[in-house]
Amino acid sequence: MNGMDSLLKAQIEYYRARAPEYDDWFLRRGRYDRGPEANADWFAEIALVRAALDAFHPEGDILELACGTGLWTEPLLGSARTITAVDAVAEVLELNRERVHSDKVRYVQADLFAWRPDALYDTVFFGFWLSHVPPTLFEAFWGMVGSALKPGGRAFFVDSQYEPASTARDHQLGDPGAGSVVRRLNDGSEFRIVKVFYRAEDLAARLQTLGWTPGIRETPHYFIYGEGDWNTR
Repeated sequence: MNGMDSLLKAQIEYYRARAPEYDDWFLRRGRYDRGPEANADWFAEIALVRAALDAFHPEGDILELACGTGLWTEPLLGSARTITAVDAVAEVLELNRERVHSDKVRYVQADLFAWRPDALYDTVFFGFWLSHVPPTLFEAFWGMVGSALKPGGRAFFVDSQYEPASTARDHQLGDPGAGSVVRRLNDGSEFRIVKVFYRAEDLAARLQTLGWTPGIRETPHYFIYGEGDWNTR
């Protein structure tokens, strides 16, 4: 097993172990609580992203990649005909089922670096996943996203900016160009995982070379998000 394979295996093991405490990060609980002012900024920026997602109006048959515990599956349900929710981790898929409770959702457990879509979709969505795609797999990943879309289909994503206050108080983000970080769980165990931080202008330029027409934005501190149409058909 080479170094990248080991890193990706560790990344899956990390999210398996983190599943029961994953929502603490999003909800600013425990080690992720940065105080009332910083927490208010966080939730205000989440609201900006959700407003942008509402304006994007995901609809029809939706493919959600790295669906996690359902924090984004739930709001996607409102305008979806169906959702295919894919994740490599059985533990988070079970939490997603418990949160969402919807017959609209089909769950698929699969490694996203090996999985290929078995249908075409109106919308592809992925939240906080792009930063966990190694740079060497960037092009292949976006090719897979494009291959999953019906003609006229669109993609929407949200991810993290490089902001030390976005993570736990006992985490260090390190060099933004390192491509990986060490993450610690509540029990003190540590895992090294892929973590790539993008700037809007750089990501947009790279996607344009792959045939996408992207619109990418940043919130004041925490998030990068955007949408794209694939034009290489």
